[in-house]
Amino acid sequence: MKKTALYDVHVGLGAKMVPFAGYEMPVQYEGVNVEHECVRDGVGVFDVSHMGEFLLTGPGALSLIQKVTSNDASTLTIGRAQYSCLPNGKGGIVDDLIVYRMKEEQYLLVVNASNIEKDWNWISQHNSFDCEMRNLSDDYSLLAIQGPKAVEAMQALTSIDLSAIKYYHFEVADFAGIEHVIISATGYTGSGGFEIYCKNSEALQVWNKVFEAGAAFGIKPIGLAARDTLRLEMGFCLYGNDIDDTTSPLEAGLGWITKLAKEDFVDKDFLTKQKEAGVQRKLVAFELVDRGIPRHDYKLVNAEGNEIGKVTSGTMSPSMKKAIGLGYVKTEYAGVDTEIFVEIREKPVKAKVVKLPFYQK
Repeated sequence: MKKTALYDVHVGLGAKMVPFAGYEMPVQYEGVNVEHECVRDGVGVFDVSHMGEFLLTGPGALSLIQKVTSNDASTLTIGRAQYSCLPNGKGGIVDDLIVYRMKEEQYLLVVNASNIEKDWNWISQHNSFDCEMRNLSDDYSLLAIQGPKAVEAMQALTSIDLSAIKYYHFEVADFAGIEHVIISATGYTGSGGFEIYCKNSEALQVWNKVFEAGAAFGIKPIGLAARDTLRLEMGFCLYGNDIDDTTSPLEAGLGWITKLAKEDFVDKDFLTKQKEAGVQRKLVAFELVDRGIPRHDYKLVNAEGNEIGKVTSGTMSPSMKKAIGLGYVKTEYAGVDTEIFVEIREKPVKAKVVKLPFYQK
């Protein structure tokens, strides 16, 4: 198992460490609900240094990104980021990722930890362009400072105006006494805040200064379990649960990052035909009407008890005190307010399809 640069800090704080994507990661400290509410109402810090970073540089960098991703990276200006996915050539998804435009001919791709090697190999095999690829994943740390008090709590640590960084924008600036860190507003919690990319050798200094600055704001370390409940309340997809190599971006409700008007890219023809024909199943959000908690892979059935799909993510929402979930269903059951049932211990538990996000500020 790999360890992040802050492994000893987490152990010292009493975190429950678990294997995740090849790393020993903190799943929780005080408890999921406490940590979840801390991010919703105040400010919390996640160590997500297990994520992967690829730097693509050269005249052909944009052409390579355009070939392998579904979104249109040509619209990115320097200082902007974009959510996208890597179609797999068979109608599925290799991974979802964020593309940052760093310089005129330089882009940073941030990918999921469990897919670093898979993504690297996939992008490399399409690199027939004038583009140099560097895998920085083992050299960089990533802290996500999330919550409505994040900007105010962290402003003293940088010379730039944190409140001026819009969603899916970033700055390269000083932070916590370190020059040239990436400060980006691409959070995964729906409660505002930003992410700090720094070298592993700088991570401890950044962590310590963040907790000093945040002390007056009730800052806490937050584990991966609360990260999951926070992202699920927003309806954000998690790779390996809600999207994978068998799900198309159109089925997953990611048509908004699938720019079919773009010049040739992986799976363009397949996705164009799928859009014209209409998908057979859709990823939907649902709330339980009756008591129970939906879990990954539970069956979804109709009133007659016939299987219509599967749960991909589910939890008891800490913010709303309701059982919520995402799952794929046959398209005829995807309309808002449609009654569906989750099979829990072989009993059908009533639920209804709802609009995202679950959590409204």
